[in-house]
Amino acid sequence: MPKGKLFLIPSVLAENTAHWVISPQVQEVIAHTKIFLVENPRSARRYISSLKLGVNIEELHLEVLDKDTKPEQLPRLMLPLINGADIGIISEAGCPGIADPGALAVAYAHQKGIQVVPISGPSSMFLALMGSGFNGQSFAFHGYLPIDKKDRTAAIKKLEAESIREKRAQIFMETPFRNNQLLEDLLSTLAPHTKLCIAKNLTAADEMIQTKTIAEWKNHPVDLHKIPTVFVLQAF
Repeated sequence: MPKGKLFLIPSVLAENTAHWVISPQVQEVIAHTKIFLVENPRSARRYISSLKLGVNIEELHLEVLDKDTKPEQLPRLMLPLINGADIGIISEAGCPGIADPGALAVAYAHQKGIQVVPISGPSSMFLALMGSGFNGQSFAFHGYLPIDKKDRTAAIKKLEAESIREKRAQIFMETPFRNNQLLEDLLSTLAPHTKLCIAKNLTAADEMIQTKTIAEWKNHPVDLHKIPTVFVLQAF
């Protein structure tokens, strides 16, 4: 029996944007898939319903794949693939496998010789980099910086030094309710001439992507509290 395919299905970054950012391929795959691995079943069902594909949500089988999923759980979660059924992974926001627990299932699929099919869609880190004006040939995504202020300050200094040494754009993010604290630490730690791109509410109607020096940001304060934001820095 041929094995099923593992589809990596992007979701929206902002509400009510599916008609702009979600491709016909995504809609086609979702319409013909019955089994999904998702971070949050409720939001996944809401996302699928918003696409208005005529899918009966009650007939779908959704299993949780999140940061707490253990490797030993994968054989059960991925068993339908072995038995010939397709599975779709839907991230909470953006593309599965990028700063996302979907990578765990993808690695397992490769071990078992299962075809992995990534589908293009919105990715906050890549949209931020594209809009930053920074080095798209050399960049690194660091995910979340440390919560502890001392450790976070040390991490910021390290990112700046690496950016200078490697001529590298440094991409990172924070939990939305801690954005303003992170921004305060960036402004107080980085050199005045280091450039910082702030990309908030990407793909939404009030999207903002702006690149300024640290000195300029100090003169143009911005409130990022509870707003999904990606930061990109480039030091010279």
